[in-house]
Amino acid sequence: MGEAVIEVRGLQKRYGAIEAVRGVDLRIEHGEVFALLGPNGAGKTTTVEILEGHRARSGGEVRVLGYDPERNPVALKQRLGIVLQRTGLEPYLTVAETIDMFRGYYPQPLPLDDVLAVVGLEEQRDQRVRRLSGGQQRRLDVAVGLAGDPTLLFLDEPTTGFDPTARRGAWAMIRNLRTLGKTVLLTTHYLDEAEVLADRVAIMVRGEIVAEDTPTGLIAAETETSIRFRLPEGATLPEEFGHHETTAGRVEIRTPDPTRVLHALTDWAIAAGIALEDLTVHRSSLEDVFLRLTGEEESKDAS
Repeated sequence: MGEAVIEVRGLQKRYGAIEAVRGVDLRIEHGEVFALLGPNGAGKTTTVEILEGHRARSGGEVRVLGYDPERNPVALKQRLGIVLQRTGLEPYLTVAETIDMFRGYYPQPLPLDDVLAVVGLEEQRDQRVRRLSGGQQRRLDVAVGLAGDPTLLFLDEPTTGFDPTARRGAWAMIRNLRTLGKTVLLTTHYLDEAEVLADRVAIMVRGEIVAEDTPTGLIAAETETSIRFRLPEGATLPEEFGHHETTAGRVEIRTPDPTRVLHALTDWAIAAGIALEDLTVHRSSLEDVFLRLTGEEESKDAS
């Protein structure tokens, strides 16, 4: 194992009779992009705020870069970068002026040109903040978080509200953080984003971590493949296939042996003269794992 940037053991947070975080253990290594995922109310925001030093814990041990964040040490704050979901920046400053202002708060800031290169704002350096697009403003938020050359960067929902093109650009920016050797703790509701960017993922449900692994490892643990299609009106699938119908009107078969089942299914359809419309074979994704672990399969089927 490498050098730990974050070590958490038995973390607890209670609000009266409500236990928001229940015995969480975490270890995040230097240079990792680590995604903390969970539905609303799972406790991930509380956990992150404790790690940032913005909220006191009720129990457990926490070390961030070797410090207890609850003690609010200046030495720790100088090595943290925090990018909130919503930030307010002076609209009439230029991009360069904004970054330089925040660089001035730190003893050893990252050079301005390096920050601009990492977030992809070189061409906008003299543009005023109010003239930036939404995606460019989010890049500037990250630039502000990087200004002090932090060892650890907290990224909260970095692409919320982005169109697909802007999201891909933000992903490239987050990958660029690796070139600086940064450790990133990412929270996001986009499961494809976590699957693409994260070295490891932890999924929280009701204050507990219910799964932790690489995205590939979590997906590989799923043993079933989904076969989906539509049947013509009046057609009935034999019970031997063990199917169920989704709310969208599609038939779904889940099986650990998709080759055999697909062969039997198409043989039956050809013999019966039935077309299997919109036939797809779907390997599990991180989203499927997430939905299964958080008990949200029904909302997935309804979408």
